[in-house]
Amino acid sequence: MQSAKNIYTTDVQLQMLTSHVKAMVLRSITGEPLPDVEKDLFDEISAESMQMAEEVVSWFGNLPIEEAYLLSVHFEVARDNEPE
Repeated sequence: MQSAKNIYTTDVQLQMLTSHVKAMVLRSITGEPLPDVEKDLFDEISAESMQMAEEVVSWFGNLPIEEAYLLSVHFEVARDNEPE
């Protein structure tokens, strides 16, 4: 699948991303917190992937920024894919 940012996902990556977003929606509704996230683990995530993730998290209005760190991994992995 291609996005407006020319990032491509495989079917499996799209399924994993969808599952993560569904979990974010549920946490947004229930208020369930994330486990502690070590931000140092995300130092190699590109600024573009992090920015996209932060934008998605901001749509919810009530999720912590740590959600963006986890979500950014999906975008970063997809950036490495070639178009099919």
